[in-house]
Amino acid sequence: MPTGEDRKSIIQSGPLGLSDGRLDFSHRILQYASQDRPKLEFLSEVMKLVLEHSGCDAVETRLKDGSDDLRCEAHKERDGTGDLTIIADSGSGASTAGDTGFPDIRKVLAAVNLSCGSVPAECTKHGSIWLHDIGRMISPDAGSDVQAVLGGMSSGGAYRSLVLIPLRFGEAQIGMILFKGRRENSYDPVKLEYLETIAAKFELALIHLLSQAKLHERVKELTCLYGIARAASEPGLSFEEKMMNIVALLPPAWQYPSHACARIVIDGHAYQTPSFAEGMQKQVAHVTIKGRNRGVVEVHYPDQRPFPQGKPFLDEEQSLINNVAGQIAQMIEQKEAEAARSELQDQLTRADRLAAIGQLAAGVAHELNEPLNTILGFAQLIQKNEHMPEQAARDVEKIVEASLHARTIIRELLIFARQSAPSRGRVNLNRIIEDELSLFESLCCKSCVELRRMLAPDLPEITANKSQMLQVISNLMINALQAMPEGGAITLTTAFSHDEVSLMVEDTGIGMSEEVKNNIFLPFFTTKDVDQGTGLGLAVVHGIVASHSGRIVVESEPGKGSRFVLTFPYSTSTEPEEDSR
Repeated sequence: MPTGEDRKSIIQSGPLGLSDGRLDFSHRILQYASQDRPKLEFLSEVMKLVLEHSGCDAVETRLKDGSDDLRCEAHKERDGTGDLTIIADSGSGASTAGDTGFPDIRKVLAAVNLSCGSVPAECTKHGSIWLHDIGRMISPDAGSDVQAVLGGMSSGGAYRSLVLIPLRFGEAQIGMILFKGRRENSYDPVKLEYLETIAAKFELALIHLLSQAKLHERVKELTCLYGIARAASEPGLSFEEKMMNIVALLPPAWQYPSHACARIVIDGHAYQTPSFAEGMQKQVAHVTIKGRNRGVVEVHYPDQRPFPQGKPFLDEEQSLINNVAGQIAQMIEQKEAEAARSELQDQLTRADRLAAIGQLAAGVAHELNEPLNTILGFAQLIQKNEHMPEQAARDVEKIVEASLHARTIIRELLIFARQSAPSRGRVNLNRIIEDELSLFESLCCKSCVELRRMLAPDLPEITANKSQMLQVISNLMINALQAMPEGGAITLTTAFSHDEVSLMVEDTGIGMSEEVKNNIFLPFFTTKDVDQGTGLGLAVVHGIVASHSGRIVVESEPGKGSRFVLTFPYSTSTEPEEDSR
């Protein structure tokens, strides 16, 4: 051990150069810390500086970097020349020494502390461990973590003395720095105090670097999220345009923006940055809505290249991409909620309009029904006159036919307005379809229309008026045939769920525009010629379905045919249900 005079000479001059060296070391290490450098580049420069000012034979650091470990070692050759070794491990920091040579720091420190009672070692008040002779610690009974510190960390046993100083960020252990000597008892209390000073300054510079790096990443993250929030709320942009704006914001938010590319896939539609290419290194987050995967957000590094920070992606970047996926999920939910609200509003508007028209139609029908019955009754009485001239008889016949036609229209108006309450019983839609289609088979054949049936077996019965169900199918069949002047196919499908029976009538005809779809259930609305219909067929269908507490959905596009889906409730009760109007 050095004497008091020896310690004084070490402090004043000597290889350490403590008086001038401390100031120079502090100035240079703070200068390195203030520069915006990648972590490994910073470590390589600082480790050379630490080796130079410590006077040790080797210096090694091990740092926790998120879920990974970083190792950096600088050592002097026996001839005095220096060398630097940087090792970056991207595996889990929880690995043992036998897995990767990067044992968990906390386990290592615990193992060394446990060993201090039986080996020549001293522990300082700052938590440093001072080992006079490493060789005496390596034994067959030593644990793997102890072996890793004393064997693997000492370059194959080339070093005999070791000072291990923990590095902390607040209360958290972020790593350790090891000062190594080739001789036994290389260090004394004075030198140990100086090494702790060096370690403290290194720790301060490292904390500054880590804080700056975290701040820089946080700024990029917030900039990205702010840009996404702006893109999501930008008025006048389609969803596709918003997705393209968002995907362009992703690469600049990652560590290596010039090498990154991004892609967002939503419901099979891809939105990607220019020159996108998949790479072996990628980060992914799924877009999940109500437990269902709707898409994915990806950031790729297409080219194979070393990463200055030791790994391609940061833990913070995984958090960021998860947030991006969450914001996109909210955008989709909002878009679909707005679409559903708009559709519901349209349905309510149409329902109000149909209700108003229904009331008007019912009033008109009632007002016309009595005088029409009078006309029809007197015309039929006149027909009983056997001595009526032939021309007059033909005229009266036309009056009767016109009156009967008008009465049919009035009856249909009353059905549309749900002013009639016919009796109901248990009916099976499959049997009604078969009965009605037998009347249309020859007509379909003449019109070059193929008639297809896809009827569900064991279809439950519903409570309905059989005649009205026949009229619904008849009106839909006539509508489909008139939509296919050059032939095609009509498909009738039945199905059922736990509480509903559905009927679908689909054709391959000319289809309908959105404007036509919005008006097809209005009385007297028609796109046909004057002599081809009254415009009441689909209005009657709507009235019958509504009177049976059912729903009707229309799907159609110009040139792509039309599909009418009717849904009726059913129950296991065999009693006829009362009409609810």
